[in-house]
Amino acid sequence: MLKGKTPLLVALVLGLLAGVIAYSAIKKKESDVRKGWNLTPVVVAAVDISEGTVVTFDMISQRAVPEQFITSSVVKPDSASYVVNQKVLVPVQAGDPLLWSQFETTKAAERLSTKIQKKARALTIEAAKTVAVGGWVRPNDHVDLIGTFKDPQTNESVAVTLLQNVIVLATGKITGTTNVNLVPESQREYSNVSLLVLPEEAEVLVLATELGGLTMSLRNEDDVDVIEERGRATINTLLSGERMRAYQDRRMRQIQLIRGGSTEKVNVQ
Repeated sequence: MLKGKTPLLVALVLGLLAGVIAYSAIKKKESDVRKGWNLTPVVVAAVDISEGTVVTFDMISQRAVPEQFITSSVVKPDSASYVVNQKVLVPVQAGDPLLWSQFETTKAAERLSTKIQKKARALTIEAAKTVAVGGWVRPNDHVDLIGTFKDPQTNESVAVTLLQNVIVLATGKITGTTNVNLVPESQREYSNVSLLVLPEEAEVLVLATELGGLTMSLRNEDDVDVIEERGRATINTLLSGERMRAYQDRRMRQIQLIRGGSTEKVNVQ
């Protein structure tokens, strides 16, 4: 009896399999058709804006459009403040999405001298990624400047922290007030950093760049303390290991672990 039903069972299984495959194909096609049609909010003109007009908050609004029509050139709601008080280069009709290319960039008119405090100076140093903490140094960051030189008396390589808690004014041509959305991505990379220093500190840094190399170490923005007694690292520091053990003990007593977005202080006995 079972033998006679085997072809029927096989046909039923094959039919079921074909149905599953067809259903999967239909769902995939449906997914492909829907892909990119998820709605995403963008900034649009609330009114007609004529060429040369300085945009205000009451001139803009937001509207949801399919994500497939959104590119990096479209202004998103979280960046709306960047276009306010900016002048449009072309007329924009009410309801049209705002584009970064429609605005006059203030980058060319920006002056670094306006960001320098009185009695201070801006000094620029070369800063490849290895010097600028892998390129993570940004305007308004606080850094220490470490110099590496040859000791003229011993001809030994020496590393010493020259300046502490120095404010970064600019990375390349980008300052803390530059609207980076108006700067092409290719120009956001930098090879130099401008620092806010005293005139006497500027002299030290100029001499340091002539005699050796400079490296930046990045600080937490709330860490503004300076170390009064500064040692210096030499070859002996590396080989003896005595100071390194003391440093490690202090580091482990102060280290903080970040787990799942929360910070946990670890105390080493």
